[in-house]
Amino acid sequence: MLETALATVRRETVPLTVAGRTDRGVHARGQVASHPGERVEARRLNGLLPDDVSVVASEPAADGFDARRDATARTYRYRVVPRSAHSPLERHHALLWHRTLDRGVLEACAAAIRGRHDFTAFTPTDTTHSRFERHVTRAEWVEEPVGILAFWIEADSYMRHMVRILVGTMLAIASGRPEMPDMPHLLSGRPRSEAAETAPAHGLCLEAVRY
Repeated sequence: MLETALATVRRETVPLTVAGRTDRGVHARGQVASHPGERVEARRLNGLLPDDVSVVASEPAADGFDARRDATARTYRYRVVPRSAHSPLERHHALLWHRTLDRGVLEACAAAIRGRHDFTAFTPTDTTHSRFERHVTRAEWVEEPVGILAFWIEADSYMRHMVRILVGTMLAIASGRPEMPDMPHLLSGRPRSEAAETAPAHGLCLEAVRY
């Protein structure tokens, strides 16, 4: 969509690079994109984009700037509604979780994720990744207004589905599923089959990209 809008304004094909790839259904509040050539005003692009996409700002960058390769960290947030009654206002932006959660266990899981670990258990087995070690600088559960629990994570890079599998696994462990291993064990390069189900895409949002 954005590439098409750029091509329409510039009257030529313009290659676009984005800082973070997101799965279908995942939101992005802090996505960054780059393209060669002169900047295009945000208002001109927004006039050509659908209602669910908006360019907040358009600024010139140094020659050779690449939104993806020059990023040093990305921050994601996954939101959970931990209650039995559904939330009409959050149904497209947060996961409804019916089971009781042990907050202490959730926080212990998040603490274990921080640092450098082997995240093999947290990406699909059918993968193109050759390196499974990632460095996580932030991982914490935060209670937000109206009873939302949000998992915040910042890392140098991610593997496919990594955050969603981490969230699904933490929720399973904190709900007391007896077959679940603890998080430190899973972070030692265990197979994908030992972690829990992948959390749905709609609860996840790319919040920020750091350079």
